[in-house]
Formats: sequence, C-alpha cells, structure tokens
Amino acid sequence: MTVSSIATGYDGISLLAGNAAYDPAATFLIQRVAGTGSSGTITFTSIPQTYKHLQIRGICRDTNTAAGAVIMPTYMRFNSDSGNNYADHTLYGFGSGTGTGLKDTSATYVTLYNTSANGGITANVMGASIVDILDYTSTSKNKTVSWFSGMDFNTASNEARVNLGSGLWMNSSNGITSITLTAAANNFTSTTSFALYGMVG
Repeated sequence: MTVSSIATGYDGISLLAGNAAYDPAATFLIQRVAGTGSSGTITFTSIPQTYKHLQIRGICRDTNTAAGAVIMPTYMRFNSDSGNNYADHTLYGFGSGTGTGLKDTSATYVTLYNTSANGGITANVMGASIVDILDYTSTSKNKTVSWFSGMDFNTASNEARVNLGSGLWMNSSNGITSITLTAAANNFTSTTSFALYGMVG
C-alpha cells in the first residue's frame, strides 16, 4: 500500500499510484537456517550492525524421545559467551488455564522455555516462537530479550502451553554479532527452521 492510498482511499486501480511503496514493517530478512537432524546447534554469524533491533522467528522440534511427550526449551547465547552472564524469567499457561513462573539468574545462556516440540510428540507437530532482541548494537548497556512461544499437540491438556518470557545478556560493551541456538536434548530435526530479521525502528 502507499501513503496516498491510505489517506485518500483505494481507487481499485493501483495501490502504488502516485507514491513510493509504503513499508510499515521495516523488517528485513538477514538469514534463515534449518536443522539437519544430526546437529543440536544453529548459529547466526556475521550479523550486520545496521539495524535497531533483531527478531528471530522459529518453528522447532528436536529428536529427543527419552522424556516422553513434552515441550522442550531452546538455549540461546550471544557472541559465543559461555560465562554466567545471562538471566531470564518466564510465565506460561497450561491448556487447563493454570500458569506458573520460572527464572534463571547467573546462567550460562538464556533459556527460551516452551519453544520446541520433542520427538515423543505427535509427528509433524512443531513449537513456534518469536524472539525480540532489543538494541543489539549497543556498546553502553546490557541486551534485553523478550519472546512469545507456544504449542498445542492435542494429546494432553497440561502440555498445551503459551509462554511469555524475558531475558538479559549482561554485556554492556559489545554489540551482538552472533547468536547460537542449542537444543535442550539431542538434535534439531530437519523440519526445524529459524529466521533472523533486522528491524529498522
């Protein structure tokens, strides 16, 4: 759509008439990475420092069957930092309507809870998540993360969940140039896909 078509109404002939294209999202794909079925790690490298924020959109499943049918977390690190420099907090609701909170402090990664279906869940069911990483280029403040995730695999009401979470990387000196996502157990399936986007404003 264009600015003029919004202001004066769509004339049914051309949304682009008289104006440059209007892009309200200002969101640009940087990289998309799929799982292989033989690795539990996905990494985005050489992230350009030209955007305001980052967003990861993912559908995820791992090959672990040992725990039965459960929703698994995904672990996230920045710039290969494996020190105790992360914290997170999450609130999630069950299919039955109850909810609880989890938190990690002085952790070695941000735990993205309830983001991955495991191998014990009905075939082809995936966890879905959207992760926002704010002011990722800053060299003067810690980096904050928020995410929304969920899944309904329609076999047990207490395992159909929706999740809201927030996290922190305690590094105020460096911008984020790489992001590593790690499966909580075993490997990411070949149906797993994570896409990294840059956001202008």
